[in-house]
Amino acid sequence: MNSPYIPLTISRIREEVPGVKTFEFSGPESSQIAYLAGQYLTLVLPAQPHRAEIRRSYSITSSPDLQEPLAIGVKRLSNGAFSRYLVDHAKVGDQVLTIGAAGFFTLPEELSTVGQLFFFAAGSGITPIFSLLKTVLAAHAPLPVVLVYSNQTERLTIYKKELLALQKAFPERFHMRLLYSDAPKLDQARLHKNLLEKLVKEMALVPPEQLLAYVCGPENYMRMCTYGLRGAQVPFENIRKETFSTQKVHLKATPPDKDRHKIELVWQKETHHFWAQYPDTILQAAQKAGISLPYSCEVGKCGNCAARCAQGQVWMSYNEVLTQKKLDQGYVLTCVGHPVGGDVTLEL
Repeated sequence: MNSPYIPLTISRIREEVPGVKTFEFSGPESSQIAYLAGQYLTLVLPAQPHRAEIRRSYSITSSPDLQEPLAIGVKRLSNGAFSRYLVDHAKVGDQVLTIGAAGFFTLPEELSTVGQLFFFAAGSGITPIFSLLKTVLAAHAPLPVVLVYSNQTERLTIYKKELLALQKAFPERFHMRLLYSDAPKLDQARLHKNLLEKLVKEMALVPPEQLLAYVCGPENYMRMCTYGLRGAQVPFENIRKETFSTQKVHLKATPPDKDRHKIELVWQKETHHFWAQYPDTILQAAQKAGISLPYSCEVGKCGNCAARCAQGQVWMSYNEVLTQKKLDQGYVLTCVGHPVGGDVTLEL
C-alpha cells in the first residue's frame, strides 16, 4: 500500500492572537489537497519507539473558491502535544505530514432552499467558519449572512481585521455581531439562549425553516446554541455543529451481534479483507490487520473515519456527526462501528 501520509511544507506562519497561529502551506503537495470550505486537515506525528502515532485535526481557514494558499488555524493547548509543537517550535520551511482533508461541516450541495446563513462561533471556533464565510460571500451571491462571534476580549478576537474588511466589502449581505465577556452590559457580554433567540428574530430575513445555522465552539456553547436555535424555531436538521472533542462517551449499549464477521474494504483503489469482532471496532480491526485508515477522534465525533456501507449492516455505539441524510446514504463511522448480522462491504 502507498504511504497514507502527504508531506506539506510550511510557507508562512502568522500569529493571530496570543496562542493562536495560522499556518500556510506551499508546494505541489499542498495543491493536491482537495477540500471543501469548513473541512479540517488531519496532521500526523508518526509512531516512534517511545510513543504511539499522534493524529490531530485542525480547521482549514482558507477558501477553495478564492485560490488562497492552503492554511489551518491552530490554538495552543497546554496539554496538546501537537499544538504545542506547532505554535511553539514550528518554523517556515518545516514539513508536516497529513492524511488529507475531511469533515461534514460544509455547505450543502444545493443551496437553493436556503434563504439566509447564520454562523455562531466562540473563540477559536471561528476557524472553520472563517473559511465558510469567505466562500459564501465570494461564490454564493446574493445569499445574506450573519455572524455572531463571542470572545473574552476584543484583543483576543481571531481574524477580527479580516472580518471587518469582509463586512466593509459586503455591507448589504454580511452582518456581524461581536460579543465580549468583558463588556460593561452583562446581558450583551456573553451569548445566552434568550439573547440568541432575540438576535435571530431581529436579523432573520426569511422564515426559520429557510435558515441554515453553523455552530462551532466549546461543547457547552454549542449545546446552548442548539437550544437557542430550536427556541427560535430553526429546524434541528438545519443546524450544523463542529467539534474536535476526543472525550470518550461511556455507553452501556453493546452491538446486538458480537460474532466475528468478514470486512471487505475498498480504500485508495485497493481491496482489503480482514475480520472484525466485538469489542474491536472496524477501525481497530483494520489497524490490527496492518491497514492504515483515516481517523482522528476515535469517538464518533469528527467524521474523519466515515465510510459508505455498500453491503451488510454496521451498528454504531455513538454518532455525533452523521446527519440523517448521510445515514440514509449508507455512511457509517468505522471508529465506533461494528459489523452485525453478517459480512460487510465498505467503501472509503
